[in-house]
Amino acid sequence: MIINNGNTSFDLVIFDFDGTLIDSKYDIATSVNLTLKDLALPPRSRDEIFSFVGDGVKRLLRLSVGEGNEAQYEDALKIFREHYLAHCLDSTQIYEGLDSVLNILEGKPKALATNKSLEYTLRIADGLGVRNTFSAIECPNDQADLKPDPGMLFRILAQLGVAPEKTVLVGDSTNDVRAAKAAGMKACAVGYGYGNREKVLALGPDFFCEKPEDLLAIFS
Repeated sequence: MIINNGNTSFDLVIFDFDGTLIDSKYDIATSVNLTLKDLALPPRSRDEIFSFVGDGVKRLLRLSVGEGNEAQYEDALKIFREHYLAHCLDSTQIYEGLDSVLNILEGKPKALATNKSLEYTLRIADGLGVRNTFSAIECPNDQADLKPDPGMLFRILAQLGVAPEKTVLVGDSTNDVRAAKAAGMKACAVGYGYGNREKVLALGPDFFCEKPEDLLAIFS
């Protein structure tokens, strides 16, 4: 299904990372469960961990260790970092079909705005050979800077000198749609990622693409 509620001529396309450009959920789940094992905590199911993804690593680990193990949270952050840096490229890859989208957009400024930390983002972007595809990469400075706060988006617009009304944010979650609207730019939601499809559609994104290849119809 493709929903198109507006003009598709943009000067800048901003992508979310996890669940939009890359499928990283299995490496995240592996690293979380290795962390829990080191802390002598019970493992989580993959689906449970997948549901924790999207609001930054701190929330991911708070939910993963559980309320009853809050004292182990700080240790979990340190342990997870080592595991994730070691495993973040085991199976993570760009979603099939998005290479064609990036090729179509070659020559047009593109950016990344992700709730993932900069260290992990750059490691993966370098490993997948896509870092130089983007004219700007923005990650949160702190918890208050996470999407749906539009701060990262405003920094990208300022850096690249593009007006919000000539920009579209492509993302899989309600955080992405809310951030785009708060920044005054168009929102293109995707249904193949980690976000809740019904909740995303309820926010009325300007575009909706069920599959990665549907983006070709929006941007070609």
